[in-house]
Amino acid sequence: MPRSQTANLEWRDGALPVSRRFEDPYFSLENGLAETRHVFLAGNGLPARFRPGFHIAELGFGTGLNLFAALLCWRESGQQGPLAFTSFEAYPMRAEEMARALAAFPEARAIADPFLEQWEAGARRITLPDLTADIRIGDARRELANWEGKADAWFLDGFAPARNPELWEEALMAEVARHTAPGGSAATYTAAGFVRRGLEAAGFTVERTPGYGRKRHMTRATLTGAPTPP
Repeated sequence: MPRSQTANLEWRDGALPVSRRFEDPYFSLENGLAETRHVFLAGNGLPARFRPGFHIAELGFGTGLNLFAALLCWRESGQQGPLAFTSFEAYPMRAEEMARALAAFPEARAIADPFLEQWEAGARRITLPDLTADIRIGDARRELANWEGKADAWFLDGFAPARNPELWEEALMAEVARHTAPGGSAATYTAAGFVRRGLEAAGFTVERTPGYGRKRHMTRATLTGAPTPP
């Protein structure tokens, strides 16, 4: 894959990956795994909503931390069959970069090797006994429009809206809604007004709730209606 289509990283303190392209870190400076559990798992009502065939979708795959946090949660909840996980990523990391980043989170790193082995071999549709993962590489605005699936829960985890506004624009939030199962949900660490308004226009009922750590607020959303006409 051309370097222009892969992650361009610098490493802060040797352990924290920072995107040179977006000038933003990939996870919380405090505890990225705890933030994932607060924002994306609890924010989507998980694990209480898990059921066989549950499907999570995500904007921004990054280090894979969210996937591994969800898989740990799935295993701990005692679900039968595989968790379905679809993620959209424009600039993927190499396997060794993911492994280096995940080293900061021993729980996640401990279960990552089977995934990373397939990733290093070039697979982007990865199958484990309790996981089917489809990592779709390219601009999410194009890839999501071409996707035929529907998610029960969305992890909206692009870089900060001020640095990566394309991944938060209203048209993309409408596509998120179009690819959400009835009554499905979405959660994100940001409480930016234009993001919340975009989700509301797409048919989500939106609430601002306490964020993780130094972030005062985050956003939770449930698909309850039809998109607002333009």
